[in-house]
Amino acid sequence: MVEIADLLAAGLLQSFEPLNFAMILAGCMAGLFIGAMPGLGSVNGVAILLPVTFLVPPTAAIIFLAALYYGAMYGGAISSITLGIPGASTAVATVFDGRPMAQKGKANQAMMAAAIASFIGGTISIILFTLFAPPLAEVALKFGPQEEFALMILAFATFIGLGGDDIPKTIFSILLGLVMAAVGFDIISGKPRLIFFDLVEFQRGIGFLVLAIGIYGIGEMLWTLEQTGGKVKLDYVKTTWAEFKKHLGQIKAYLPTTSLGSALGFFVGTLPAAGATPASLMAYGLAKTFSKDPDSFGKGNIAGVAAPEAANNAASTGSMLPMITLGIPGSPTTAILLGGMIIWGLRPGPLLFANNPDFVWGLIGSMYVANFVTVALNLALIPLFVRVLAMPFTILTPIIFILCFVGVFATTDRMFDVWLMLALGLGGYLLRKLNYPVAPAVLAIVLGPLAERSMRQSLIGSQGDVTTFISISEHPISLGCIVIAVMLMLYPVWSNYRRKLANRSTL
Repeated sequence: MVEIADLLAAGLLQSFEPLNFAMILAGCMAGLFIGAMPGLGSVNGVAILLPVTFLVPPTAAIIFLAALYYGAMYGGAISSITLGIPGASTAVATVFDGRPMAQKGKANQAMMAAAIASFIGGTISIILFTLFAPPLAEVALKFGPQEEFALMILAFATFIGLGGDDIPKTIFSILLGLVMAAVGFDIISGKPRLIFFDLVEFQRGIGFLVLAIGIYGIGEMLWTLEQTGGKVKLDYVKTTWAEFKKHLGQIKAYLPTTSLGSALGFFVGTLPAAGATPASLMAYGLAKTFSKDPDSFGKGNIAGVAAPEAANNAASTGSMLPMITLGIPGSPTTAILLGGMIIWGLRPGPLLFANNPDFVWGLIGSMYVANFVTVALNLALIPLFVRVLAMPFTILTPIIFILCFVGVFATTDRMFDVWLMLALGLGGYLLRKLNYPVAPAVLAIVLGPLAERSMRQSLIGSQGDVTTFISISEHPISLGCIVIAVMLMLYPVWSNYRRKLANRSTL
């Protein structure tokens, strides 16, 4: 422990060197704005700016990209709250309650909660990273396809509670998302499937960003226009020092949720190919499932903003763990970082701690500093962000339309995806109108390909034996996840039964 403290202190001193600290500031600021732009996100931001880092030493380069990654995780909440458009897939869950809070004149409270929860999630995950890197990396290695599939089932189970009392509608929404996730080519046979109307463009599948921007950009805007007739008046947003102190005092209301989301996010982030998106969606589902007031979720519950933001920031740190210790990227963004490290002549893996301790501990030290810098920048810029809401809706509507179009086309470079976004937006609007939850469908299209791949790998490896998922001798982790998933799915049924018994007793 003393040795770790000494190495961490050296890493912190290294991160405060002029060049490294300048890289942290630049990375955090760039990440905030990249994360807030619909269609960009941390993956595109790191990929675009990777060549720039070849002008500086490797340690400064990785510090800059890691800070950018951090900033993008914070920044994703900005457009989710102010415009209702997720800046990236990791910020989708933030829309569920962040946008309703903004419409009630609580945008500054929502963004402050997002910033503080992100800071708490980042801090907890960095501490866990520092203390438990080697053993957690070993646990992550034990996750085979059976364990990955069980984890996906657990994620779906957490969202059963999102439908409130109407569990069948929630299940239908999940199944609809799984169908959309299956569009394209079969991952085993390579044959095309679900190619609607025999359109060749569907062979590439339905991109998550197309779905997310369609449903939460176009669909939400159509719903708002219908409900208000285009005359939307958002309450005045105060950003005074007194309001700031008042919101700081509300941290204890969502601290348990934030802590839970942080721990969950870090653990999910350490799993190869999982990443921050499933972590944030799972954290939101758990927050609602165990809330004393689950009906308030989706209508502006501050815990619904804090939980996913804590989880996605914790997961971003967690995803670096398998990359540094094993050479296995934990997310698409860390896959790009891994490529950069190889170009810089560094070999990620167990020997990296022994061969390049200055690099490793400089990176870990920069995470602590970047976490403080990003939350400070975010809180300082909240008055600027909330001014977006002061615009008349007649101006805001075309801006949202343009951002949706540009965000999709710039990412996919296909007009077909723009038209598909509009169609999905109309579908999302109809689901809202029929009182179907759209969040489970979004979860399904994210996790569907991961769940299918791991399930089919497991069944091929076990020669079709479905009991491989619940084998206590070979896959105890998988069995544990499935048992917890079943309990979570039965929880709303049990809760409804208890409520009916209570109502009968009062009559």
